[in-house]
Amino acid sequence: MDAAGVHTIALTVAYDGAPFCGFARQPGQLTVQGSIEQALHTLYRRDIETVCAGRTDAGVHARGQVVSFDLDDEEITQRSAHGLKRSLNALVDDRIAVSAVQEAQAGFSARFDAVEREYRYFIFTGDWRPVLLAGRVWHLAKPLDLDAMRAGAAHLIGEHDFKSFCMAASAVGKPTHRYVAEIDIEQTVLLGESDVVCVRVKGNAFLHSMVRTIVGTLVAVGRGQRQPEWVAEVLAAHDRRAAGENAPAEGLCFWRVAYAGPGGSIPEPAEFVEGWR
Repeated sequence: MDAAGVHTIALTVAYDGAPFCGFARQPGQLTVQGSIEQALHTLYRRDIETVCAGRTDAGVHARGQVVSFDLDDEEITQRSAHGLKRSLNALVDDRIAVSAVQEAQAGFSARFDAVEREYRYFIFTGDWRPVLLAGRVWHLAKPLDLDAMRAGAAHLIGEHDFKSFCMAASAVGKPTHRYVAEIDIEQTVLLGESDVVCVRVKGNAFLHSMVRTIVGTLVAVGRGQRQPEWVAEVLAAHDRRAAGENAPAEGLCFWRVAYAGPGGSIPEPAEFVEGWR
């Protein structure tokens, strides 16, 4: 496609990760990317490759995933933003929802232009089955010491080598330094249930299973199995075996992604990308 005729489209996408084998397309498997690209192929009668802000694992949910792809001059005139949004929602798997369709600057990449990503992990500590939250929380059925978890999380703030918090196989021969800007741990309410803990993690980028390993490690501290200082020891070990368990995928949600806008601000995607022509 000639550069002069490139129109980059940005989608904001939510999905229930339970039925999918992750975001990334895989032959013969149900994936979020595969469903979106199949819908685009139906609409534009050609293969269209998409790029996402974060490749979520199997079972991980998303509220504010961003997906980008390119159309040419003719294709951009075929449908309005509203029309494309309506058509995509009619064609993708029912567990996927496209909440926004906008034209970005030509060449925009949902992945490489992102400056901050936010994940939220939800834990239910009540001693009964959270039937209305099923598939959205990690059910521990035990109270957690949130102050101890916060003290442990403080060791992870800043730029570090997070090799201990990455799936070992995916770290081989790859850089494992990342910057974590913020980890907040608060009691919250979901569907009227107050025994819910939300672990909110913000950073520039994340390694494979990094957030889930951070949560599993902090839960060990919250349960009193480890002291907060242990988190610093895990970080320094540069060994996945030193960290806590990998928290279940069902409690994790890719919440939002932000892009640098005018003046260096970090607005929501809908504020960054331009309106439809």
